[in-house]
Amino acid sequence: MVEVVGDRSADELRSLRDWLVAEEELRGRVRLELPPPEPGALGSVVEALTVALAPGGVATAVASVLISWLRRRTGDVSVKVIRPDGASTEFSATNVSGLDAAQIQRMTAELSRSLGPVGDREPDDAG
Repeated sequence: MVEVVGDRSADELRSLRDWLVAEEELRGRVRLELPPPEPGALGSVVEALTVALAPGGVATAVASVLISWLRRRTGDVSVKVIRPDGASTEFSATNVSGLDAAQIQRMTAELSRSLGPVGDREPDDAG
C-alpha cells in the first residue's frame, strides 16, 4: 500500500496513480483505496494506493516511478510504502530532489529491494 502525506494528499495520490499506470508493466496493478463514505457525506476521499506486486521487475518499476514522481513534487510531500507484513519505508520530496544519478540509482535499488519478497531483503532491512 502507498500513502501520500501532504497538503493535497488525495490529489497527489491520483497524480501518483497516473504516473504508475503509465508504465506498461504496472497497468492493471494499481488501485485507489476509497473507504466507505461517512454518513451524510457525498463520497469518499482517496486514502491510499494498492499496487499488486509480482516477480519479474514490477518492484523495480514501482520504485523507479515513485522516486521520479517525488522528484517532481513541490512543497512538503512524502510517500510511505507499506508492505503486507507491516514493514514500511518513507521518502519525502525534499530528500530526493537534490540527489545525483548515483544516489537516485542507490535509492531506487533500496526501495525495490524493500518492495520485493521478504526472503530477498537484507537482514538489516527493517523497512
